[in-house]
Amino acid sequence: MASTESGFLEKLYRDWGDRMAGHPEITLADMRALLDEWEKPTIEPEYVTYKAATVGGVPGIWVTAIGCDKSKVMIYTHGGGFCVGSSSSHRKLGGHVSKALGVSVLILDYRLAPENPYPAQLEDAVAVYKAVLASGIKASDIGTIGDSAGGNLAIASVLKFRELGLELPGCVIAFSPWLDMELTGGTLESNAATDGLVQAPVLEAMRGMFLGENHSPTDPLANPLKADFAGYPSLYINAGGAETLLDDAKRLNDLASAAGVNTTLSIADGMQHVFPFLAGRAPEADGEIAKIAAWYKAL
Repeated sequence: MASTESGFLEKLYRDWGDRMAGHPEITLADMRALLDEWEKPTIEPEYVTYKAATVGGVPGIWVTAIGCDKSKVMIYTHGGGFCVGSSSSHRKLGGHVSKALGVSVLILDYRLAPENPYPAQLEDAVAVYKAVLASGIKASDIGTIGDSAGGNLAIASVLKFRELGLELPGCVIAFSPWLDMELTGGTLESNAATDGLVQAPVLEAMRGMFLGENHSPTDPLANPLKADFAGYPSLYINAGGAETLLDDAKRLNDLASAAGVNTTLSIADGMQHVFPFLAGRAPEADGEIAKIAAWYKAL
């Protein structure tokens, strides 16, 4: 059974839904302010520092646990349907990741849709990766990590690195990735009642803002379920058993495994979308982050 503490996340998600339903005229700016509350479930980690920075022309926050290995970096792309979310909403989660993995975490404020539709987000991820490499960090000591739409970017950016002939990072970590721009996953329907946040109409609206009028939902760099994963780095995927995007995680794992990738899929029964946001609050999130740390250190 899910812990009592884990209910905090679903309560927050359903509160957002109620508040948006009560204000159907809500602007995108107001929605961005609302979803910056995504940091609320995460308990502030101790012994972590935060520093605003611009890397490769992209603003963000360096999150550094005291005593971590600064020669190793995880580049974090936040979730929010490519349209909302920020380094601020994900700062504390990045702190827990930095502490557990023992590395620096760089959370990007990549350009958001619809003002900046695809592929602006990928372009920002590429610019940051090139800058981190140019700083002297080895590719094998860099990883990409992200949640939801940011999980898509963490995965797709590495596909783009490969296309550009760049040396690939050592690993990729995706929390509840939103991958399928065609929205064909069976759990979009079967888990609709249990997912407190992500529903097909919301995804349809965000897909429209992300892809605009000129890009296809089957483009492998926008929809990694259409990609070839041959030669891809080690991959860790997690998802909550209660969420509508569960099938995206499962299909990615199957696709990567079939291509010979060292892939791990972790599904937490009863958990909501991006349940690691409960870090420091709920045992499911702390246990999952500990599993990821053990996986990372064993690479």
